[in-house]
Amino acid sequence: MHALSVPTWIIHVSSVIEWIAAIWLIWSYGEITGNRYWWALSCAMLPALVGAMCACTWHFFDNPESLDWLVTLQASMTVLGNVTLCAAAWWIWRCSRKSDQDTSEPEKSKTPVDVV
Repeated sequence: MHALSVPTWIIHVSSVIEWIAAIWLIWSYGEITGNRYWWALSCAMLPALVGAMCACTWHFFDNPESLDWLVTLQASMTVLGNVTLCAAAWWIWRCSRKSDQDTSEPEKSKTPVDVV
C-alpha cells in the first residue's frame, strides 16, 4: 500500500465509488423512464469499473511483478469499456432521434398538386 500517497488513494477509491453510484443512478433512470438504452449504458460502464478495480488492486499490493497481469487486464478493460460506452452512446443517440421523429408532425406531401 506504500506505492500511493493517502491523497492519491482517496482519489482512487472515491472515483470507484462515484462510478458505482453513476451506474446505479443511470440504471434507476432507465427503470423510471422505461427506456432500455439507459440500462445498456449502465452495463456498458462495467468494463471501465473492472479496469479501475484492477488498478486499485495492483496498487494495494505495492505493484508486485506477480500481479503484472492486472495491468494488462486493466488496459484491456479500458479499451473494451471505451468501445461499449461508444456503442451505448450511439444507441441512445439513435433512439432519441427516432423518438423525436415519431413525435413530430407528419410532413406535408411533397408531390406537386395538379391545378385545373
